[in-house]
Amino acid sequence: MRKVLFTLILSVVTLFAFAQDSLAEQKQAKYVFYFIGDGMGQNQVLTTEMYLAELEGKINRKPLCFTGFPVTGQCVTFSTTNGITDSSAAGTALASGEKTKSGTLGVRPDGTPVHTIAERLHEAGWGVGITTSVSIDHATPGAFYAHVNSRSEYYKIGTQLAASGFDFFGGATFYHPHLLIDKKKRLFDTSTPSLYKICRDSAYTFAHGFAEYENLKDEAKKMILIQSHEGLEDDYEGKGMIPYRIDRGFNDLSLTQITEAAIDFLSSRNEKFFLMVEGGAIDWACHSNDAATVIKDVIDMDEAVRIAYEFYLQHQDETLIVVTADHETGGLGMGNSDYTLNLQLLQNQKASVFEVTNTLKLLHSEFGKHLKWEMVKDILKESFGLYDKVKVSPEEDKYLQSQYKQMIKGKQKNVKTLYKEIDGLADYAMRILCRQSKLGWTTGAHSAAAVGVWAIGVGAEQFTGWQDNTQIAPKIMNATGVK
Repeated sequence: MRKVLFTLILSVVTLFAFAQDSLAEQKQAKYVFYFIGDGMGQNQVLTTEMYLAELEGKINRKPLCFTGFPVTGQCVTFSTTNGITDSSAAGTALASGEKTKSGTLGVRPDGTPVHTIAERLHEAGWGVGITTSVSIDHATPGAFYAHVNSRSEYYKIGTQLAASGFDFFGGATFYHPHLLIDKKKRLFDTSTPSLYKICRDSAYTFAHGFAEYENLKDEAKKMILIQSHEGLEDDYEGKGMIPYRIDRGFNDLSLTQITEAAIDFLSSRNEKFFLMVEGGAIDWACHSNDAATVIKDVIDMDEAVRIAYEFYLQHQDETLIVVTADHETGGLGMGNSDYTLNLQLLQNQKASVFEVTNTLKLLHSEFGKHLKWEMVKDILKESFGLYDKVKVSPEEDKYLQSQYKQMIKGKQKNVKTLYKEIDGLADYAMRILCRQSKLGWTTGAHSAAAVGVWAIGVGAEQFTGWQDNTQIAPKIMNATGVK
C-alpha cells in the first residue's frame, strides 16, 4: 500500500513539474526592446566602463546597465559583398535575419524586399516604434520599414516610413525632407510634397520636442517626435542628428526622452509592442575618432536602456530586452604605447570636435585676420583642456600655431569624415587629448570587429555565445511566438 501511495505521489509531482516546465516553455514576450548602438564595438563599451571607473579613482570597470544583463554573446557583422559591412546591410540583417549587399536597405541581393520583424509584428497587431538619435530616415531605422536599392534614397525611404503605419517614430528629423535632384550642388525639388506633409496626410502628428509631445500625445493616432528647432521643417538638408550628449542644450531632445515617449505612447495604446532604439550618433563620433564624445553617447544610450530596464522590472515575465551593435566603427584600440591608460583625461573635453569646428568658424568669420592666437588658444583650453590640464609638447604647439596661421589665411585643410568636415586645428587638438588618454584608432571608417550582444527577459537565453547578425531577428520572433 505504501509503495502504491509513494508511486502515486511521485507521479503527481512529476506531472506537476512537467506542467510547470511546459508553462515556462510557453512564456512569450509581450514587450520587446531592441537597442542598436551604431558603431558600438566592444572596446567602445569597455572604454566607457573603464573611464567611469577612473573617474572614481579605480583601475577597474564600472558596469553599464546593459553589460549587467545575465546573458551575453558576440556577433559577426559582414555583408554578402564585404568583410566590413556598412550600416544598411547590417541594419537589414538585424531587422530581417537576411544578409544583403552593402549599400542596399531592406532588400535581398537580388533586389526583392525582405520582411522585417517590425513589419511582421505590426501585421500581427502589435504596436511598433522605431527611434534613433540621428535622422529617422537613416540606414538603421530605415532597415525596419524601408525597401530600397540604395540607402541614399532618403526621400523614398521617408515616403515608405509614412506608408508603414507604425505607431511611433522618434529622432532628429528627416535627412532630406524634399527630393534631392543634384547631390553636388545640394539642389532639392521643392515642387514635390515634403515628407512632413506626406506623413501628416498619413495621420501622423509631429511633436517638436518632449514638451510638445506631452501636449499632443492624447489626441494623436500616430506620432513622430523630432528635435525642437524653429524652422526645422524648412531646412532641406535636415539636421542629421540630435546634438551629441556632450553638446546638448537644455531644450534639446535626448535619446532618453525619445525612449520614454515611445514607451508611454505604445504602452497606452497596445497590449503588445516592439520598440527599436538606435544610438546612431555613437557611429558619427567614431567616424571622427572623437573618443570623449563616443563615451558620452554610449552613456546616453545606456541611460535609454535603463528606461526600458525599469519597464522590465514591472513586467519581468513578459519583457525581452536585446542590446547589440550593427558593426564597430573606428578600430578603437585601448593602449597606444606603454601599459597604461589615462582615460580620466577625457573629462577635460567639453564639446565635440564638430562643435569646436563651428566655434572656430564663427570666431574667424567675426574677426578675420584680426583673430589672435591667444583667442584660439583659449578655445582649446575650454574645449579640450589643452595648455591647462593637458600638456602640449613644443612640437604639438608649433603645429597647432601653424594650423592657426593657415586658418587666418583661409587655407587650413579640413578633415573629411563620413558625415561632416572637421577643422584641421580642432582635429589635431582632439587627437593630442586622445593620444595622451592612451587610445588609438586604426580607421575613420568601419571595421570587421565582432560586436557584443546582451539580453535579459523572456527568451534571453537564446542570445548566448557566438552568432551571426542574421540570427538575432529570428530569435526575437521566437520569443514573441509570432511566426
